[in-house]
Amino acid sequence: MWSQILEGIKIAFSAIRSNKLRSGLTSLGVVIGIAFVIFMGWFLQGLDFAFEQAISTLGTDVIYIDKWDWAGRKSWRETMNRPDMTLRQCEELVERMQSAEASSVLARKWNATVKSGSDNFTGLTVVGANSVYADIAAGVIKTGRFFSPVEDMYSSNVCVIGYDVVKNFFGEGADPVGKELKIKGVTFTIIGKIEKQGSMFAPPWIDNQIIIPIKAFLNIYSGGNKMMKNISVAIKAGGEENIENAKMEAVGHMRQIRKLQPGEEDNFAVNESQAFRDNIANLRLGVWAVGIGLTALSFLVGIIGIMNIMFVSVTERTKEIGIRKALGARRRSILFQFLVEASSLCFLGALIAFVLCSVVMFAVVRFGEVTFLTPYIPPNLLIIATVVSIVVGVLAGMIPAMRASKLDPVEALRYE
Repeated sequence: MWSQILEGIKIAFSAIRSNKLRSGLTSLGVVIGIAFVIFMGWFLQGLDFAFEQAISTLGTDVIYIDKWDWAGRKSWRETMNRPDMTLRQCEELVERMQSAEASSVLARKWNATVKSGSDNFTGLTVVGANSVYADIAAGVIKTGRFFSPVEDMYSSNVCVIGYDVVKNFFGEGADPVGKELKIKGVTFTIIGKIEKQGSMFAPPWIDNQIIIPIKAFLNIYSGGNKMMKNISVAIKAGGEENIENAKMEAVGHMRQIRKLQPGEEDNFAVNESQAFRDNIANLRLGVWAVGIGLTALSFLVGIIGIMNIMFVSVTERTKEIGIRKALGARRRSILFQFLVEASSLCFLGALIAFVLCSVVMFAVVRFGEVTFLTPYIPPNLLIIATVVSIVVGVLAGMIPAMRASKLDPVEALRYE
């Protein structure tokens, strides 16, 4: 059996070498098809990785009680007409939560201007939060620390800053701990630096934020006014299995706080990172559908091309087949030989596709700075593409191989 396989491979590659241009052009459809398979799988795996990064950034077991619906389940006009979340309501919800691991009031100032030395930087996001926000979704502290409950209680002028803030203010890789910056003329001491969190699906402000105690935030942006609007509550459930319990409890408390009657619709949103899975699933489905369509079309062209070439090969070697049969070669040996040749043509196309895809992937990641994609072909895609190329070769070569195996040796020997 193995001797037949080796002999079939030798004959196949000998035929390929003797007709290099024809073999190359024949494999072109397979090259394109395998490239589509690899690129589609590569992009989908990168998409999944980027999405999981974004989910972990927001917190896999974190829910957010907010005025706005992140997933767009309500119309903009309907959401706009909802009453704003007030600080009093948010603080009361945090006090009432029992099933959650941690809860924090959140307030954000978008497009803030911050001063460092003599330089002004705009487009930053200043976040006011409680000290427990460090355990919810603040990110991993790379150097320094998060502010303490005491600093939170006494509205200390301390802050924790994101990766892009460090890069823009002090240079990439700098240690900003102990340095100062000014927010609306108030000096804050930097006590911590957050690791880079940004990814394809992460909020654009995630690495461009400055987190300060909620009371310090109120002192700057509302003069301590507790009626400040447009804030929210972040609730860490304490595990994905406890999300539903925390969600039900938060909804119940919020309805009581807002004095909603039974049957009245919630006039607030419950947002969770898991809600984005449906949107990503639709995106994946779209990529998958387009990729499969283009791949199928490419493979169809490749199969037709290889089948035609194999018919030509059978015709050219009719006399050879007759001699082999006259010497005792069995039908299955002839069938196997041509199937191996067709599969070898497809495998050659797969090898060419591997090289081209590797070059493109490296260039995209290296020069395009696309962090969610790998600069190489994932091993599982190599295996899948190899198997697919061989299967395509078998399908393309089956009919010509059967025709060759059924040739009458006497008629084949007469062929000129």
